[in-house]
Amino acid sequence: MAITLKKPLEIEKLRAANKIVAGALELLRENTKAGVSLKELDAMAEDYILSQGAKPSFKGLYGFPSSVCTSLNQVIIHGIPNDYKLQEGDIIGYDIGTELDGWFGDAAITVGVGEISEADKKLIACAEESLYEAIESIKEGMRFKELSQVLENSIRSRGFVPLYDFCGHGIGKKPHEEPEIPNYLEHGNAKSGPKIKNGMVFCIEPMICQKDTAKVILENGWDVVSADGLNGSHYEHTVAVVNGKAEILSKI
Repeated sequence: MAITLKKPLEIEKLRAANKIVAGALELLRENTKAGVSLKELDAMAEDYILSQGAKPSFKGLYGFPSSVCTSLNQVIIHGIPNDYKLQEGDIIGYDIGTELDGWFGDAAITVGVGEISEADKKLIACAEESLYEAIESIKEGMRFKELSQVLENSIRSRGFVPLYDFCGHGIGKKPHEEPEIPNYLEHGNAKSGPKIKNGMVFCIEPMICQKDTAKVILENGWDVVSADGLNGSHYEHTVAVVNGKAEILSKI
């Protein structure tokens, strides 16, 4: 496994790409209102990204047709924007990637439309809190499997389960690099596998199911739901390991 180490100047280039992601996500958060269509939100984010001199890196990536993954209610990740208009009580995940001067950014949030149920508030809080708990735990010399274990424990302690078969990832001059970072401990011993080092940059993205960890991919070949058919949530940040701890790049 070749996990690249980024130099300080390269981390700053990644920070610039990720700041545009953060700005686009904040724009979508502000415009998440009943009556707005998913395609309108996608166009809004794309226009913003282009206005900042970047490209929407998801558009065309592996054949994905849009700039933003808009994951509505039961869809946890990879939702394709369509003509659906948001309704009061919906929850929606936005996942955005950018490319700026050959460097990539990536982050995600899940937000509610107007007043949402207490159950959905807890579901969204699980994704967000698990993400920040994991980021706080990162230190140089920690193993990636230990990070996966922190993520799984954070999710399960809140009464939810992680989506299986999808994961966080390295990022840099490609949108997806080594390592893969599952939100659950795979293959036993957390004290095995590669260690986290200064200069590593990667995305952590808890994807939350309510009861069943198994994935189902819908007919369009992209939208991913849980086998339980219940609402899901997703949060993501790009972080760099600097001076022995994680620094969030994808924030304004």
